[in-house]
Amino acid sequence: MSGPILSVKFFHTEAGNEPVRDFLRDLPPEDRKIIGTDIKEVQFGWPLGMPLVRKMEKDLWEVSSHLERRIFRVLFTVVGGQMVLLHAFIKKSQSTPQPDLEIARARKNQL
Repeated sequence: MSGPILSVKFFHTEAGNEPVRDFLRDLPPEDRKIIGTDIKEVQFGWPLGMPLVRKMEKDLWEVSSHLERRIFRVLFTVVGGQMVLLHAFIKKSQSTPQPDLEIARARKNQL
């Protein structure tokens, strides 16, 4: 197997916090493993499409992880060969909520 196409980086705030890493740490280990596997699939197989990855808008994509009775989303951008994980949430509706997109956009603009 060849190496990854993208390296993975967690977005960090000016205070040094990593919101996506913190979100993932709070999940049960089995959920973290599934989400991590999905992120790794993107890392090694980029560019990918549906059903794992969906383009939300210019320079913003989401990884969709389906777990038992829940769907997790990780919004990311790609900058210089890095997959920057911007925002993660549990999806509760058919469409991606605007507040979650706005968080990802704001973080992307800070890069």
